[in-house]
Amino acid sequence: EESLQKVGVVINRNAIPFDQRPPRIASGIRLGTPAVTTRGFGQDEMKLIAGIIVRVIKNKDNHEIQGQVRTDLSQLCDRFPVPGS
Repeated sequence: EESLQKVGVVINRNAIPFDQRPPRIASGIRLGTPAVTTRGFGQDEMKLIAGIIVRVIKNKDNHEIQGQVRTDLSQLCDRFPVPGS
């Protein structure tokens, strides 16, 4: 959650149904799609976001990759402005 937030991807830690761990130890994440679909993101953009999430998680201590991802996300969001802004 923290690594993704640093690059501009907001997620929530969530429990997974039937997980043996207690709820306060979240094993999963929740991705809210209304924020991206409202902006007009489609399947291709969601695939890009999924790839970004994997890239950040696999490289959570690599500041160079985090910087590249922030730039990539900024360019993606510039293509799909928030409606009404």
